[in-house]
Amino acid sequence: MMSLFSSFLRDEDGAVTIDFVVLTAGITVLALAVGASIASGAVNLAEREGQSLADRPLGTDF
Repeated sequence: MMSLFSSFLRDEDGAVTIDFVVLTAGITVLALAVGASIASGAVNLAEREGQSLADRPLGTDF
């Protein structure tokens, strides 16, 4: 029983999987943060441009 437990502790199979899970989670969080930042900036830009276009006088003659 002790040798089975000892070999279990020395076994490193699956350790790389844990590293990639943590790495993937970090990349996902970073991508969501960047996406949220870009989205809020795009909304602000669209609102400013929409207001700028709404403030322009319309020409009635061609």
